Amino acid sequence: MKAYLDSSVILRKLLGQPEAIKEWGRWEEGYTSAITRLESLRTLDRLRLEGKLKDEEVSEKTRLLGMVLDSTSTISLNEAVLKAASRAFPTIVGSLDAIHLASALLCEQKIKDKLTILTHDVRMGLAAQAMGFETKGFAFPS
Repeated sequence: MKAYLDSSVILRKLLGQPEAIKEWGRWEEGYTSAITRLESLRTLDRLRLEGKLKDEEVSEKTRLLGMVLDSTSTISLNEAVLKAASRAFPTIVGSLDAIHLASALLCEQKIKDKLTILTHDVRMGLAAQAMGFETKGFAFPS
């Protein structure tokens, strides 16, 4: 499987949260957006400031994040991605999810192969499915 990892999948694994994606590490090629580093580091810092993570934990999780990101191909945040993210989507998506989806779409065109979107975010997953992507990791709300 060629997988696109969004921030929610990486963070859930890093933070040891329940129901982390079962397919973790089972991809032959992994891709993510340059914004994943930003989203992940902002989340770790927020958790530190809220007293939910100690400095040592942030340091270790930042190191692990670097390892995950080093093992994936990063899709640059460039004009083509921003233009694609600005277009209409078949479902409601926020700006960051639009960047992830646009990155995955452009990545598919570049590698000439299908990507599976790995996400725990419901809106991201619904939009990805509506765009024709295979998805793993999210559940429809009850």
